[in-house]
Amino acid sequence: MKFLNKSCVIIPTYNEKENVEDIISTVLALDESFDIMIVDDGSPDGTAQLVKNVQANYGERVNLIEREGKLGLGTAYLRGFKWALKRNYAFIYEMDADFSHNPKDLINLRSACQNGADVAVGSRYVKGGQTENWPIDRRLLSYGASWYVRLITWMPIKDPTAGFICYRRNVLQALDLDGIKFTGYAFQIEMKYKSYCKGFKVVEVPILFKDRIEGTSKMSKGIVKEAILGILKLRWERITGKI
Repeated sequence: MKFLNKSCVIIPTYNEKENVEDIISTVLALDESFDIMIVDDGSPDGTAQLVKNVQANYGERVNLIEREGKLGLGTAYLRGFKWALKRNYAFIYEMDADFSHNPKDLINLRSACQNGADVAVGSRYVKGGQTENWPIDRRLLSYGASWYVRLITWMPIKDPTAGFICYRRNVLQALDLDGIKFTGYAFQIEMKYKSYCKGFKVVEVPILFKDRIEGTSKMSKGIVKEAILGILKLRWERITGKI
């Protein structure tokens, strides 16, 4: 099978009408070539229709999966991963739609994978990484979550909850994607942890993370609870040899 030296950026959306057209045009305007897969969870604000409107201008570089209802961040990424693997993309990304991740950093993440990394994480907490426009409670929650994950899992990743990531295709092929359990932000931790446990090289690339300007955050108490309990379960599975 021929593997293409191409990149696909998976972007889940739910009510992102303020951002979706701009994020698409910004990614596609980069000096290096990236294709996009938008996975929309039945946004009532018409996000999917806006994607359809711009597809005529970009052809096969912009793709859309429409799902019925809000099914969760993790399942959206898994759907996108499987789609991209079938089309032989060499590098497959996770990225938010709200510009909290700078599309220009896609190039740095791919460069890390081209130079030896299996997984490149856009990190707020390595040297050179930063956050901007975050309220103090959000900053404390993020730092605390990162510390907690590292304490429980012993995983040497300073930003384990990060959602800006480049995977080499062989990593996603090696993972049991159907066995990924979590759907919220614990999904991000589970993917990194299982990649790490399989011996893949995970590298952190410093980024500036900006809080969204348009739209509303999808963070909830349920997502936080899933992450807290999920980490304990992942560690237990590692101890008992299930991972």
